[in-house]
Amino acid sequence: MAVKLRLRRLGRKKRPMYAVIAADSRSPRDGRFIDDVGRYYPLEEPFRVELDEERVLYWLRQGAQLTETVRSLLRREGILLRFHLERKGFPPEKIEEIVAAWKAERMAKAPALKMTKAEARRLALEEERKRVEAEEQKRAEEEAAKAAEEAKAAEEEAAKATEAAEEMAEEASAEEAAAEAEDTPSDTEAAEPASDEEENKSEA
Repeated sequence: MAVKLRLRRLGRKKRPMYAVIAADSRSPRDGRFIDDVGRYYPLEEPFRVELDEERVLYWLRQGAQLTETVRSLLRREGILLRFHLERKGFPPEKIEEIVAAWKAERMAKAPALKMTKAEARRLALEEERKRVEAEEQKRAEEEAAKAAEEAKAAEEEAAKATEAAEEMAEEASAEEAAAEAEDTPSDTEAAEPASDEEENKSEA
C-alpha cells in the first residue's frame, strides 16, 4: 500500500479549509484516510498552517509520498529541512540549531507587513476612484476648452457681422450723399442770366 500525504477538503461552501492526511494513494480525495496530521486554512490573511510535526516526520520516515501543495507547506514550515538533516545523520542538537537559524533567516527576509486581500481590494478601489476622477477632470477641462473656443469663434463672428454692418452703413451714407448732391443745383446754374422773355416782362 502506497501512503501519500495530501489534502482533504473540509469547511462549508465557498469557505474551504483542508486537512493534511496520510491516506492510501488509491483512496478518493475525501474518502477514507489513515492519519490526520494537520490543518491548512487558505482563506485566512495570511493563510495559516497547523501541523503535527512528529506525525508528519513519522510518515516521511515510512516513505510516504507528497503532493505538490503538501510539499510546499512542509517546506515553508521547515519540516522537510529537518527530515533531510535527519537522513544525513546530523545529531538532534545540530538539527535544532540549523532549523532555528533557517527560520530566523526566513523571517528576516519576509516582508514586515504582508498585504491582506482586504487591503489589496481597498487599494484597488482607491486606484480606480483616482482614475475615474482624473478622467472626469480631463473631460471637464476638454469641455471647458471647447466652450472657450466656441465662445471665441462666436465673438469673431459677431465682430465680423458688426464690421459688415458698419461698412453697409457707410456705403448707404455715401449713396445718400451722392443722391443729395445730384438733386441740388450747382452754383454755375444759379449764375446764368435770365432769358429775353423774362427781361421783357420785367421792363413792362
